[in-house]
Amino acid sequence: MAMTPRENFEAAMARSGAEWVPLDMGKHIGSIHKQHYADLKAHLPGVEMVNEGKILDRMAQTVVPDEALLEFLGVDFRWLVPNWVQVTERDDADGYIDMWGVPYKGADGDHFAVDGAPLKNAESIEDIEAHHWPDSEDPDQFDGLAERAKDLFENTGYVIGADAIKAGPLMSCLQIRGYEQFFVDMVVNPEFSDALMTKVTDLLCRMWTRYMEAVGPYVQIAYVTDDLGTQTSLLLSPKLYRKRVKPFHTKLHQHIKSCANVKLMMHTDGAVLPLIDDLVETGADILNPVQTSTAGMDDTAVLKEKFGDQIAFHGAMDVQQMMPGATPDELRWEVARRMKDLAPDGGYIIAPCHNIGHDIPPENTIAFFEMVGKMRCYPIALDDVLESNASYFDRLKREGGA
Repeated sequence: MAMTPRENFEAAMARSGAEWVPLDMGKHIGSIHKQHYADLKAHLPGVEMVNEGKILDRMAQTVVPDEALLEFLGVDFRWLVPNWVQVTERDDADGYIDMWGVPYKGADGDHFAVDGAPLKNAESIEDIEAHHWPDSEDPDQFDGLAERAKDLFENTGYVIGADAIKAGPLMSCLQIRGYEQFFVDMVVNPEFSDALMTKVTDLLCRMWTRYMEAVGPYVQIAYVTDDLGTQTSLLLSPKLYRKRVKPFHTKLHQHIKSCANVKLMMHTDGAVLPLIDDLVETGADILNPVQTSTAGMDDTAVLKEKFGDQIAFHGAMDVQQMMPGATPDELRWEVARRMKDLAPDGGYIIAPCHNIGHDIPPENTIAFFEMVGKMRCYPIALDDVLESNASYFDRLKREGGA
C-alpha cells in the first residue's frame, strides 16, 4: 500500500524506507512573490486558483499558495501560519511597525525593508526592560490554527508544519538594536547583548508554548529562522557565535521540541558550513535552505557525506542565480544533481531554497516541479540525466561552478 506524504516524510527523516523525496513549498520563507503568483495563474489556466494572492509574509510580499496549486505541483507539505498581530501602520511612511517595535518601509511595492532600530540609543539594561515588548500571550496570534491543524491531520495525509514565528534570537536583536551596534555589543558590552538576547528568546519560548498547545498534537515539523551567513562568509565568527548566540538557539530549539514531537527545521541563509555541527548540537534536525550559490554550500555531495547522518537537508534549488536564467537542460541537470547528491537513503526535502521571485520565468517554476515529479522516486538513479547533460556540467567545471 502506498505511503501518505506524512508517512513518507517520517521514513525519509528516519533514513529508511521512503518511497520518494519529499517536496516542499509554501511557508513564509519559501513561498511565491505576489507578482510571480499572478504570472503562474496566467500560465496555468486549467488550475482553478481561487486564492487571489492573500499575503503570507508582508515583508517579502509572498502569498499563501492556493490549495489547487499545491495539489497540481505535488507539494507534500501544508503549513500553519501564525497570525500577524500587534502590528501598527505607520503614519509617516508606506509601511508598518512590527510586534517587536521595528519599523518597516515599502520599497516600490516589491517588498518592505527595515527602516530603523528602536533600541539603537539604549544605554542600559533598564532601557531594555522599558521597551514596549510584544504580548506573548496574545490569543489572536494562533487563533484558528488548532482547528486547521486537526482538519489536516484527520482528513489528509500531508506533512503538517508549524511555520515560523517571524523572529529569531539573533536577527530580532540585530533589528531591534541595529546591526552595527549589536555586533559591537556582543564584543564590548556582552552583558547588554546577553540581556537583550535573553528577553527575545524568553518571549519566543512563551509564544512557542502557546503555539504548540494549539497545534502540537498534529504537526510533524516546526520551522525557526535566524540568518547567520552572507554570500561569502559568516555574519560573526564561530567563536563569537558559540559564546554569545548558540546558547539561545539551543534554549529555543530544545524548548520547542519539549513541547511537541516534531522535527525542528532551522532556516539560515548564507555560507554557514563552519556552523553546521553547532546547529546539530542546538537541536536542529533539518537545515534550510542549503543556499548553493554561497561559499562552501555548493558541493552538496560533500555536505551529504560529512553531515548526512546528523542532519537532514531542505532546499538546495537555487533561486538566486540558477532558476532565473536556466534553460530546461540546465534546470533538469540541477534537479538531478541535487537529488543524486542529497537524496540517497533519505534525509532530503527538495524545494526552492528561498522565495520564488518575480525574476524567475513562470515556465521555469512549472518545469522545476514537473521535473521533480519525474525524478524523485526511490531508488534514486539519475546518472542518465546527468550524463545526457554532460556539456552543461563541463561548462560549469570550466567556469568554476561545480
